[in-house]
Amino acid sequence: MAHHKSAKTRIKRNEVRRVINKDRNSKIKTAIKKVLTAIEAQDYAAAQEAMKVAQTEISRGATKGVMHKNTASRKISRLTKAVKAVAGKKAPAKAEAKPAAAKKAPAKKAAAPAKKPAAKKAPAKK
Repeated sequence: MAHHKSAKTRIKRNEVRRVINKDRNSKIKTAIKKVLTAIEAQDYAAAQEAMKVAQTEISRGATKGVMHKNTASRKISRLTKAVKAVAGKKAPAKAEAKPAAAKKAPAKKAAAPAKKPAAKKAPAKK
């Protein structure tokens, strides 16, 4: 239990922020689900409209500190890609899944000439 006035105030403020953040996260998740539902139904117009709402909610979440800005950017990017796939009538396997990109093998460098081992120096004579 808090013993100082400032600590008691902090407890109250933390609870208020928790409720606000929980509500914001819920809005973000709901918006994403609406986009994914429209994508599964292959409804491009509905997916675009839902995407506008989802993008706004996700960006606001990043601005307010509910999620990291890179996470928000990644989610928006993947959802946008999935919506565009519906326009091309390509059904994505899963919108949130990572794309299976073929990895390139690192290029081999030309072999450098082997160095000769350093000659051992004879101990100094006294």
